[in-house]
Amino acid sequence: MTTIAHPDFTAARFASFPDARFTPAPADGVLPEGFFTTTNLPTYVRVDGRWRMPREPRMDGALVLDAQGELWVREGRRVRAGERVVVGKAEDGREGVYVNMAYLLEEGEGEFKFMTSEVSREKPIDYAHMARLLVEERERGGYPIWVTGPALVHSRARADMTWFVENGFVGALLAGNAVAVHDIEASIYGTTLGMSGAGEATSGGHGLHMRAINRVRQAGSIAKAVEAGVITNGIMHACVKHGVPFVLTGSIRDDGPLPDVVTDNLAAQDAMRRHAVKATMAVLVATALHAIATGNMLPAFVTEKDGSLRELPTICVDSSEFVVSKLKDRGTHQAFGVVTNAQDFMHILRLYVERELASRGAAQKPG
Repeated sequence: MTTIAHPDFTAARFASFPDARFTPAPADGVLPEGFFTTTNLPTYVRVDGRWRMPREPRMDGALVLDAQGELWVREGRRVRAGERVVVGKAEDGREGVYVNMAYLLEEGEGEFKFMTSEVSREKPIDYAHMARLLVEERERGGYPIWVTGPALVHSRARADMTWFVENGFVGALLAGNAVAVHDIEASIYGTTLGMSGAGEATSGGHGLHMRAINRVRQAGSIAKAVEAGVITNGIMHACVKHGVPFVLTGSIRDDGPLPDVVTDNLAAQDAMRRHAVKATMAVLVATALHAIATGNMLPAFVTEKDGSLRELPTICVDSSEFVVSKLKDRGTHQAFGVVTNAQDFMHILRLYVERELASRGAAQKPG
């Protein structure tokens, strides 16, 4: 895992740099002209002669100093009139803001090499490494967020996702209405979008997801449907039973939706953001829009309790190189792309995690 060193602010090149300039926001949700736009990289702001990192970092935000002197990254819509906002464009410290990009520079640029594209279905996938990361996250009490699309349910990876929830590898689940709907349909009727476990269409199956939605709406919520025995297995059942929080966000095309779905777009952003700020790892599987939305909310790094920094492991899985490349092009440069289908990824990752757990257990046995 890549560690990220803090800059040496005692170095001579920082000696002449000024404090950052702050300008009050002119109105609620309106930033002052020339405001500094944040990235997802480690950022330092010079305030009263001291370089400080803001809380809740993300790209496409503003740097705000609140009334208590705390420094935050805030979305423009959340800034209130009169709050002090950093202005300036320079990222090299000469305007009091320094963005650490040094760790991104790769050695050996310009050398001729094969297979240097960052995303390719022809590249080998190091499942053992990903398994170690997940196990280490669980051991350290981390907060891995999983972002999934409905293909995960349709492709028979539902049981594997359920296993990861049940075994403590999921800090929070972020998804859309469809993921929960078809997972619940599978629990009640044994189908997803009317397809049997063998992938065959069933008579009248096209309406089963609607019947599943209705059953949950009748119960009042997913949790109440679990308590009532309407939902007896699957991803949402595991989340409820094991206290794993989930955020289901709505879209124009949603059927229903389920009563738990957040249909207000800004409220949905805020709900996802509450988990993104705590994330110590992210696994994005078979969902282009949710993956990119979550990537935009994530910093590229994790700040440990001792103040040290490390890269935030971000795994993006899709059957198309396009989705993984687009995520990286939108600024989530730390994402590691896995070009494969959800079923294979989830099956194999679970196998390697089970192996990792077994090897660690064996290593701990005496003699």
